[in-house]
Amino acid sequence: MSFSDIMYPFEWIVAWIMYLWHSGLTAIGLPEANGWTWTLSIVGLVLVMRAALIPLFVKQIHASRKMQLIQPEMQKIQKKYKGKKDPESQQKMQQEMMSLYRETGTNPLASCMPILIQSPFFFGLFRVLNGLDEMANGSKQQIGPLTSELAAQAESSTIFGAKLSDIFLGADSVNVMIVTVVLIILMSATTFTTQHQLMRKNMPAAALEGPFAQQQKIMLYLFPIIFAVSGVNFPIGVLIYWFTTNLWTMLQQFYVIRRMPAPGSAAEKAMHERRRKAGKPLDTPEERREREHDVEMAEELAEKGVISRQRAQPKGKKRAKKSGSKTTQPAPRDGGGSTAATGGGSD
Repeated sequence: MSFSDIMYPFEWIVAWIMYLWHSGLTAIGLPEANGWTWTLSIVGLVLVMRAALIPLFVKQIHASRKMQLIQPEMQKIQKKYKGKKDPESQQKMQQEMMSLYRETGTNPLASCMPILIQSPFFFGLFRVLNGLDEMANGSKQQIGPLTSELAAQAESSTIFGAKLSDIFLGADSVNVMIVTVVLIILMSATTFTTQHQLMRKNMPAAALEGPFAQQQKIMLYLFPIIFAVSGVNFPIGVLIYWFTTNLWTMLQQFYVIRRMPAPGSAAEKAMHERRRKAGKPLDTPEERREREHDVEMAEELAEKGVISRQRAQPKGKKRAKKSGSKTTQPAPRDGGGSTAATGGGSD
C-alpha cells in the first residue's frame, strides 16, 4: 500500500468538511469564489477537529494530574543516580523511570496525543491544497465532493493578494511572502504563549524540576524555530489551519488554567484569591469531586507500593464505603491552609 493510499481517507474527510462549511457559508450570502469564504472553511475544519478532540483533552488533564502525583518518586530516582553519568547507571535510571510510568499508568508524552491525532488530517489538508491545480485541470482525480470546478475556484481565490495554495519558497509575489511571514509569527506567538502560561501559572514548583521540566523549557523556545523552518514549505491554507488550531489550544489552556488549575500551582492560589475577594466558596462541588479523585489515585498508587505516603491521606467516597468509615473531606489547597466553605459556586 502506497503513502497516497494511506492518506486518501484523510484527504477525503478533509475535503468533505471543507465542502460542507463552504456550502453553508455561501448559503448565508458569502461569495463562493472569495478567498475569505474558503479561509473560513479551513477554520471550520479546525473547529470540527478540535471539538472532536475534547474528550481526549479531558483525559489529558487527568493524566497530567497523575504525573504530578508521581513527581516525588521521579525525583527520588533522579537523586539516586545524581552524578552518575556512566552508560550503565543512565540505563538503569531510564529503566526505573519506565517501570514507574508503567506501574502508575502514566505517559509523559500524553500531551502530544492531540498533535499526533491531528497530524494525518494536517497532511491531508496539505495534499488537498497542493493538488488543487491538478484537480482543476483534470490531471488529478477529484477528492470527495471537490470537483474540478470547485478546485479551480478554491485554487484561484486569494486573501490579501495571496492564493491559499501559494508557498513562500518560489513565491512570485511579495504578498505571498508577507502573508506567510505574518502567519508564521502568529503561529509561533500563540504556541509560545500557551506553553509559557502553562509553565509559569499551572505547574507546582516540584514539577518545574528534573529532566522532563527541562525538556518542556527547551521546547518552549524550539517550537518557534521549527515553525519558521517548516512554515516556508507549506501552502498558506495549511498555515491558516496551523495558526487556528494553535489559537484554539491557547484559549483552551487559558480557560483550564483559570477555572481548573493544577493543585499547588500559582494559578490555583490566584483563583482562590479571586474567590475570597468575591465572597465565594474556595471550591465547587466539581472541584471537590476532582480532588477526591486525586486522593483515590494516590491511595491506589500507595497500596501498590509505587509511591509512598508522605502524610495521612483522607479517604475517597469509594474507599470509605468499602472500609465502613466516614468519608473525610480534605481542605482545599489554597496556599494559606484555610478551609473552604461548603456549597456550590464558581469563579
